Amino acid sequence: MKQKTSSLSKRELLIKTALELFDKNGIHATGVDSIAEQSGVTKKTLYAHFRSKDELVLATLRHYDGLARNEFMRQVERGGKTPRANLLAIFDVAQRWFQQNNFYGCLFINAVGEYSDDDTPIRQICKEYKKLVKDYIQYLCQQAGASEPQKLAEELALLLEGATVTAQVSQNPKTAQIAKRAAKALIDRAIP
Repeated sequence: MKQKTSSLSKRELLIKTALELFDKNGIHATGVDSIAEQSGVTKKTLYAHFRSKDELVLATLRHYDGLARNEFMRQVERGGKTPRANLLAIFDVAQRWFQQNNFYGCLFINAVGEYSDDDTPIRQICKEYKKLVKDYIQYLCQQAGASEPQKLAEELALLLEGATVTAQVSQNPKTAQIAKRAAKALIDRAIP
């Protein structure tokens, strides 16, 4: 659900613009000048809302976390009639994401690639996002009756991550369906 630009506060507009530019161009390649210009605000206004670019990056990742994870969960749960079907729907949702014209890979994976120090708040947000996605998959595994839900969730999360990176690098949106075939074999083994 997209908000109209005119109904956004300056802060929200800066985050929305930063998200689009970070996703497309990368965080380090996107300067605050570009964000301010594309947002139609001054740098002074940008710095009134965010003390630094890193603070804007953190706010943008937090914002995207809420949007992306909630939308992912809604689509997965609409995709299957049973918990087991929901596990496979993960890869159908990924397929649709990979086919979008503005698919530039996972913003969190890309951010981790740009911030090499383990203890940065930016990396911590990225790790937390990935953990929450895996926890959701584990919940679905439990609901589906997996004998070892944590193990199956780790395997499915790894397939999803691998498909995401492969789709980004190869620009082949069918990687999700390849991962789905592998996921089906894992699910069939783990859920009687």
